[in-house]
Amino acid sequence: MEEDTKELNGTLRFLSEKLERLSIDMEKAQLSEYVNLMHRPWQLIIRNFIAGLSRGVGIALGFTFFAATIVYLLQMLGALNLPIVGDYIADIVRIVQRQLEINPH
Repeated sequence: MEEDTKELNGTLRFLSEKLERLSIDMEKAQLSEYVNLMHRPWQLIIRNFIAGLSRGVGIALGFTFFAATIVYLLQMLGALNLPIVGDYIADIVRIVQRQLEINPH
C-alpha cells in the first residue's frame, strides 16, 4: 500500500512538472496571442499588409543602392579607358541608345 502511494506521488509529481514545463513553453511560443490574432482577421490582414509594404520598400531601396553602385563602378571603369573593358562598355551604351531610338516608350 505504501509503495502504491509513493509510486502515485512520484507519478503525480512527474505529471505536475511536465504540465508546468508545457505551460512555460506555451507562454514562450505566445500561443495565446496567435489565437487572439486568428479571431481578429482584419488585424491579421493589416499586419500582413504593413509587413509586405515594408519588405517591398526594403527591396526597392536595396536594389537602388546595388544598381547605383554598379553604375558608379562602370563609370569609373569607363573613365580609365581600358582598351577591352572600355570598348565593351561603349558597345553596351550604343546598343541601349539604338534600342531607345527604335522603341521610345
